[in-house]
Amino acid sequence: MGEHEDFNHDRLKHHFAQRVIHQARHVLEVWQRLQHREWSGADMAEMSEANVRLLRYAERFQQTEHIGLARSIERCLNAVLANKGRLSSELISELNLAMQRLSRTGLRHGDQLDQVFLPPLRKPVYLALEDHERALRLARQMESFGLSCRALVDAAAFQAAMAERHPAAIVMDVDFSGPRHGLALAENLQQKLEQKLPLLFFSEADTDTPTRLAAVRAGAQEFYTGTLDASTLTERIEILTRVAQYEPYRVLVIDDSRAQATHTERMLNNAGIVTQVITEPLQALDALAEFQPDLIILDMYMPECSGPELAKVIRQHERYVSVPIIYLSAEDDLDKQLDAMGEGGDDFLTKPIKPRHLIATVRTRASRARNLKARMVRDSLTGLYNHTYTLQLLEDAASRARRDGRPLTFAMLDIDHFKKVNDNYGHPMGDRVLKSLALFLKQRLRKTDHIGRYGGEEFAVILPDTDLDTAAKVLDEIRRRFSEIIYPAEPEDLRCTFSCGIAELAEGMDCNTLSKQADEALYVAKRGGRNRVEIHRVALHRDEA
Repeated sequence: MGEHEDFNHDRLKHHFAQRVIHQARHVLEVWQRLQHREWSGADMAEMSEANVRLLRYAERFQQTEHIGLARSIERCLNAVLANKGRLSSELISELNLAMQRLSRTGLRHGDQLDQVFLPPLRKPVYLALEDHERALRLARQMESFGLSCRALVDAAAFQAAMAERHPAAIVMDVDFSGPRHGLALAENLQQKLEQKLPLLFFSEADTDTPTRLAAVRAGAQEFYTGTLDASTLTERIEILTRVAQYEPYRVLVIDDSRAQATHTERMLNNAGIVTQVITEPLQALDALAEFQPDLIILDMYMPECSGPELAKVIRQHERYVSVPIIYLSAEDDLDKQLDAMGEGGDDFLTKPIKPRHLIATVRTRASRARNLKARMVRDSLTGLYNHTYTLQLLEDAASRARRDGRPLTFAMLDIDHFKKVNDNYGHPMGDRVLKSLALFLKQRLRKTDHIGRYGGEEFAVILPDTDLDTAAKVLDEIRRRFSEIIYPAEPEDLRCTFSCGIAELAEGMDCNTLSKQADEALYVAKRGGRNRVEIHRVALHRDEA
């Protein structure tokens, strides 16, 4: 093959690489739209058509991961058709998992193509700084947090990049390519865009009010002066560009009538809501612990116990106090409805009910409950789970691991010499380091893993379906990458490390023992020189003669 043919072949490959990326985005956009309404035959057809194109382009370009995901989505959609066009909780969960994986994929350098740039699924961040060396250093640091960054040398390079692809966000020096030229460049850009881009301005020197006002008028969401550090920027960009990853609402339906429960389940499934049905009220607490619903739909009249009685039992458990309970009953006596709501209920819906009414009520209540729960169970500084809720999650994970015979590991992390960070650099820097590690862990661990702030500078990680050696390998890689982050500071830049101890749930072990073993392993890591991961292994003792 000649040089000209090689060039054309590469261009063709590049073309299909772009098509895979764009089609993956289209599939995700259709999926997001479907979460806000009842699914219809037309919706399913649109999803199927988008996925067929994704599979075709992925096969043409030989993208193994995209091929596998497209086929998984195809199997789910075929199963829906085989089920007379009806969704089920299992299929909703399977589709959602495939979509989450699709949202995290992207073509990278070297994927079947050595010399052609392949844009990742996630848009890059453009860094337009007057000091290009600073921009390059910052780009490398931000890439440690999983962002794709592109440092641009001048206004011409910036405009060329914008013509090629719009970024997720722009970090712009007010003096990029000349005094105050960055301000004018950004303002001119935003005026041409129907949907404004997240814009963060920077000035090496402190600025006056007119400059900041000009930045606001150009569309600035933030204005930084003096220094720029990767963790602060990454955290802010994550907030500004976050596309909420849809997680289907989970509803527990408790009704002694199997026919009525199935009817309710189908209405909710058709709106993409995952359900579990309980026809025996006395099984409700076990189902709550296992299923962890966002909301409960409860029949009012059941033979073993009434709905209000069961609601009172549920409310006796502290962890279920904020879970919304909606009565769904044929009872039309207003006084009885109000009495029932006074017994732990949040709403009362009367049978028969239109699907739109039920779905709208469930979504509204579940959304508010999620927001409230997030505030109750998360640490305000880092956004991670607080100490109490982390222990609840550990108990739940241990229960599932024992039942399914699967491994479970628990890790405790502690930032090394954190007191010196606060003493030498101040508490704001200490907070920055804490938030940086929290973000780092969230970006590098699985969605099924749970991360908590255990207290102070101590963090906890629950890793289901993970043995000791695998957990150690994952966390040691995180430890190594975290130690490379630089925090600009005076009199010198700061680097931080953490130590980690890991233990695995053994037969007959309770969670207190598991956490104690992880703590002991952490102590060994600290005593062994810090900045290391240690595993707690049960010693085998032999009786001495």
